[in-house]
Amino acid sequence: MSEDTVSIVLNGEEREVPAGLNVRELLSHLGLQEGAVVVELNREIVRREGYDAVEIEPGDTIELVHFVGGG
Repeated sequence: MSEDTVSIVLNGEEREVPAGLNVRELLSHLGLQEGAVVVELNREIVRREGYDAVEIEPGDTIELVHFVGGG
């Protein structure tokens, strides 16, 4: 791990992501659209309006639940 990254657990797997990201930036980094995912950070749901205010910290556990449409 470098000083430019932090280690988190993302959907059960340890992963390195850029340091200093907030939730919105993490989703962008992962190539995900905000409207298609629910974010759980350390067992707490993060509301979309709070994505900019919540920073990703080393050791955070994040679960992303994707919505899939179809018919």
